[in-house]
Amino acid sequence: MDAVEELGYLCDGVIFPLNSYENRVYQVGIEEQPPLIAKFYRPHRWSEAQILEEHALCYEMEEYELPVVAPWRDESGRSLFQRGDFWFALYPRRGGRAPEFDDLDNLLILGRFLGRMHAIGAKMPFVHRPVLNSQTYGHASVALLREDFIPRDLRPAYETLSRDVLKLVDEAMAESTTLIRVHGDCHAGNVLWRDNTPNFVDFDDARMAPAVQDIWMLLSGDRDSQQRQLCEVVEGYNEFYDFHPRELRQIEALRTLRIMHYSAWLARRWADPAFPRAFPWFNTERYWSEHILELREQFAALQEPSLRLL
Repeated sequence: MDAVEELGYLCDGVIFPLNSYENRVYQVGIEEQPPLIAKFYRPHRWSEAQILEEHALCYEMEEYELPVVAPWRDESGRSLFQRGDFWFALYPRRGGRAPEFDDLDNLLILGRFLGRMHAIGAKMPFVHRPVLNSQTYGHASVALLREDFIPRDLRPAYETLSRDVLKLVDEAMAESTTLIRVHGDCHAGNVLWRDNTPNFVDFDDARMAPAVQDIWMLLSGDRDSQQRQLCEVVEGYNEFYDFHPRELRQIEALRTLRIMHYSAWLARRWADPAFPRAFPWFNTERYWSEHILELREQFAALQEPSLRLL
């Protein structure tokens, strides 16, 4: 609360921690005003320049009246502040409900907003934020897990499988695609539906990536269901920005990279006492056996025909 009050607000003493393991996020009550969301970035994960690029993307989208939750700025235009070892930012609280992605009309609307977002994201690259590719999300993750986490008796199977999987991922990701600034973690939990409009929150994972990175996590169900959902999203998307069908081959590659990166993320944070408490099933024999099974399923999926635009 002291950090918030230093910026000119008077807190009412009510504070709620919000669900976030990577950062420290709180809802802070403000006297005679709506509560604010205070986000304290995990030290040493992002540099000041990288965080400011995230904020700048949000402001660009806000200028075009896109429904993103951008950070608060003080009178001098600053959006990022420091308290001890933490960089932090304040956000307005935005309400909304979980989106219903089984409603195809909602997906059409969502596609339109994503198309507008990507038209802005394609105007210029990130200079400081990373790129999502098979090296950063795949090979680096496998190297960490293989050396320090995979049980010895499972290591031969993991090494062989991960090598074969990454070969297919490398081939898919090597296809010529344009990298743009994307949300990076565009799933239902980061979309709040309000007044028939999607509100996009948490750009913490924004980076350079293929446009399809912000689309594939919206698809669910069996192949036929995903096919219908994809067509609705892309129909709306193409009204504002051109989707390149060649990126469809990268969906399973990106899904595989997300699986690998998630396990590596837990591994990198395992020394943080909060993580063993929150994820007690991680780093067990059963977890790694299931992880290998999941990679086997992805190895098969990577060899299947990709989704198509009908």
